[in-house]
Amino acid sequence: MDIKSVILAAGKGTRMKSETPKVLHEIFGKTLVGYVLDNVKNITSENFVIVGHHAEEVESFVKKNYDNAKTVLQTPQLGTGHAVSMVCPMLENYKGLILILCGDTPLITEETLKKFIDFHKSQKSDLTVMSTIFENPTNYGRIIREADNTLKCIVEEKDATPEQKAVKEVNAGIYCIDWAKVQPAFSQLTSNNAQGEYYLTDIIEWGKKNSLNVNAFILENNEEIFGINSRLHLAEATKIMQKRINEKHMINGVTIVDPATTYISADTEIGQDTVIFPATYIEGKNIIGKNCKIGPCAHLRGGVEIADNVKIGNFVEVKKSKINSNTNAGHLSYIGDSEIGSHVNIGAGTITANYNPLTKEKSKTVLEDNVKIGSNTVLVAPVTVEEGANVGALSVITKNIPSWALALTRSPMRVLNDWVKKQLK
Repeated sequence: MDIKSVILAAGKGTRMKSETPKVLHEIFGKTLVGYVLDNVKNITSENFVIVGHHAEEVESFVKKNYDNAKTVLQTPQLGTGHAVSMVCPMLENYKGLILILCGDTPLITEETLKKFIDFHKSQKSDLTVMSTIFENPTNYGRIIREADNTLKCIVEEKDATPEQKAVKEVNAGIYCIDWAKVQPAFSQLTSNNAQGEYYLTDIIEWGKKNSLNVNAFILENNEEIFGINSRLHLAEATKIMQKRINEKHMINGVTIVDPATTYISADTEIGQDTVIFPATYIEGKNIIGKNCKIGPCAHLRGGVEIADNVKIGNFVEVKKSKINSNTNAGHLSYIGDSEIGSHVNIGAGTITANYNPLTKEKSKTVLEDNVKIGSNTVLVAPVTVEEGANVGALSVITKNIPSWALALTRSPMRVLNDWVKKQLK
């Protein structure tokens, strides 16, 4: 059965206190809504992102980065039920499943979503809501079950009786619905509540009244439905993500010397026996090979491919570059928009000057195999240093250098004997 998703991303995010839409805030260089879209990309055939606040920015992000997603404008924003109803014209004859998620829950995993859908199918459910258990369920809607364990209703805390408030199973805000059966609900929701909004949770009551099979799936790891509503939440989610990712790499044979100060993006692949030293920050999409040494205090900014046996040392920044095997960049260097060969040595303080501030263009630096770059060298792109060439320290390279040549641009050294003594007199 075909599956599509609806991702709710129209909210203002007032508590973020930001001009940036909440769902475009980032963890390790990836937006919150980007995490959600990536976690459904192997499950769904099409994704609808509901936009509202700063809609143009969110629409631009989605259009630029996701071919199988489109945005749908919700204006005015009249609640979560109203948000989902925005896709009804586009799905009028759709017969498959719809997965409804929130765009500010980056910790949900693809594995969990697959289990959720499998549960929905195994129960022959028409409508399934994801739930989880909290020891302190304050502020969450409570899951109230029937005697046969199917879902009876969701009760918001402000409306709950003391007995219902004692329930620790809460609404996680993710739904799987048989669209053909549940779509009529979205034209029948009412806004008879204090907020004057159309609540998505009301489809549970509608489903029960219309004799649908309504169930709740319990999520084991309640961290996965952590929603981002403030900068404090963003920092907390970052720490959870950091721990999750670091543990995965260590289990797979990567040494992380100090996990507490090492930050690695979810889209970074690392080979066995690589060592990541403290205070290293890796964001974006990267591939790091086997037996590498990264850090301490290194920064990989995305688009980086590093082959086996490479050293990226302290205070080295790398962006959008390919570095082949057995190459060293040990200290205090910037490597951007570059293609580096094998057995290359990059001296301390080397800079690839890849950006032209007038044209705003970025150009490539190419260092072929066995090249040696002296300390404090600036390579002004576009430039190629061919195989085996050496560059003397303190050089500014603006032209291509042929194989096995030595390039120098420094001024001749002068020694003025007894100069200091003369000055002191």
